[in-house]
Amino acid sequence: MMGEDRRFGLGASIALTLASTLLWGVAHLAAERRRTGLALMAVYVLMLAAVLTVFTAFSTNLLSLAVQPRWLIWLTVALVVIALLWTGVIIWSFLLVRPARSDTVGRFLTTTLAIALCALVLAPTAYATRLAYLSRDVVNTLFLPSNSATPVMAQDPWNGAERVNFLLLGGDSAPSRPGVRTDSMTVASVDVETGATVLFGLPRNLQRVQLPDGPARDRFPFGFTGSGPDTPGLLNEVFQYAEDNPDLVPGVAKGRRGPALLKQTVADMLGIPVNYYAMVDMKGFAEIIDAMGGVQVTIKEPIVYGRRREGLLPAGTRKLSGEEALWYGRSRTDSDDYVRMGRQKCLLNAVAKQADPMTVLNSFERLAAATKRAISTDLPQDLLPAVVDLSQKVKNAKIRSLNFVPPLISTADPDWYLMRRKVADALEEHSSTKTAPAHSPSATPGADSPVNLDATCA
Repeated sequence: MMGEDRRFGLGASIALTLASTLLWGVAHLAAERRRTGLALMAVYVLMLAAVLTVFTAFSTNLLSLAVQPRWLIWLTVALVVIALLWTGVIIWSFLLVRPARSDTVGRFLTTTLAIALCALVLAPTAYATRLAYLSRDVVNTLFLPSNSATPVMAQDPWNGAERVNFLLLGGDSAPSRPGVRTDSMTVASVDVETGATVLFGLPRNLQRVQLPDGPARDRFPFGFTGSGPDTPGLLNEVFQYAEDNPDLVPGVAKGRRGPALLKQTVADMLGIPVNYYAMVDMKGFAEIIDAMGGVQVTIKEPIVYGRRREGLLPAGTRKLSGEEALWYGRSRTDSDDYVRMGRQKCLLNAVAKQADPMTVLNSFERLAAATKRAISTDLPQDLLPAVVDLSQKVKNAKIRSLNFVPPLISTADPDWYLMRRKVADALEEHSSTKTAPAHSPSATPGADSPVNLDATCA
């Protein structure tokens, strides 16, 4: 029987339409379509059970799936199919239980209710689909296409290595000079089993850096010296110099020459392989912070900023805008490179801790756009699930830091042997204490022992 035959009143029509939205099949049972109603109920219960199973049994893998374009496509398709089915059930239920044709007001109210319920289902789906599209766009823009047809999670993503080493760069540019200077350089050496991390900080002004064997070493046999007064030959110039001189890294495409040469240079310098790099452009980083709504840091001493000293960041705990955070990490007025290195690490640490899921969701579109402009990396897409899993381990593990700054290392005349020995000692110390209770060593940046990063970021 149709709704008109049963002559449902306004109240019953509204109640049954709402009930059918929450549990498919209620309106059909009321309209004496028992088989259809029971079938819809069964489908609805199975669908809910499947969703709950995914979000409980596979909750630890959801973030890994979110960085895989193929899974994002399937997620989008599934969301759209469920939303269309749900909308169809709402409309079907409404048609069965709507008031008689003679009840004009009742029909208008129930029709309005049905439209509102359909919108309530479709709007979140449209938003989730938009987020999935943006996520897929970010992944495809930032990360290299996968080279392997075999899913990386079915293999050992780290090829049997105990540690994986990432070169983390902060790139800065200025109107008065072309190109990018990598003023912040840190190698993060991560234990793939536990996530325990040692950070090796490299000052931007290391001189006469030994370049790798080949065309680069042939041009600078006694260490990198730059190409003139505007490039005095510091470590932070190697990236851009490689980009401007293709013959130094033959066979490597533009945009990849700088990372390739700098990775190998740093690897030789520290005596460990550098597997991947990620660079954050400082101006784009400011956009990311603005998209987050600012970042809260504790400033120990007032920081003068601006090219004409027109600004001041007072001491204390405060929320910084993107521009203020940029100067917090960039300013050297009344301080030096080594103080700035410490502030940059504190800033990155604060952003990582404050980028909670709600903040990310609320500003996802702005964050996605800023991220595409601010970050470059050579991580392949098929490694992203493993990197996400590793990042969760790092979040709960101990992070220690060793900065190669004076008095440990003279930037004008670096002792490369000493640097490699300190790196080996730091990693050996970590291996020997791997199963020991966690403790924070008492030391200061630049001393012989690694130190806890958080100790410098009060």
